[in-house]
Amino acid sequence: MSAPLDNLFGIHTQALGLWQRRSEVLASNLANADTPGYKARDIDFRAALEQASGQSGGQLPLSTPSTGQIDPVAQQADKLLWRNPTQPSMDGNTVDEQTEQANFAANGVHYQASLAFITAQIRMLRTAITG
Repeated sequence: MSAPLDNLFGIHTQALGLWQRRSEVLASNLANADTPGYKARDIDFRAALEQASGQSGGQLPLSTPSTGQIDPVAQQADKLLWRNPTQPSMDGNTVDEQTEQANFAANGVHYQASLAFITAQIRMLRTAITG
């Protein structure tokens, strides 16, 4: 009996998808830093990861949808939050470039760490198989 890949790599498979989605959101914030009225967005990573992993903080997880139904996990991952501005600009833009760049860099480090863990697991499996 073989273990599913989700159990093999732990939470890192879901985390990779969320780190990638957060990179897109942060890049969008940076790209719109000079757009009047643009409101910076972000992902509540902890809540999205709990939802993706089925650990919804003591709540019962939703069942997997059938074909044609809305996927609650994918829907939760797309719930973006508005970022509270530290210094909103006169034109209504709430993007703080330094904060966004720092978050983007930290997000990249987290993505690489999850990727390194998965790579190490694959390497370990190859070693176990080939001897």
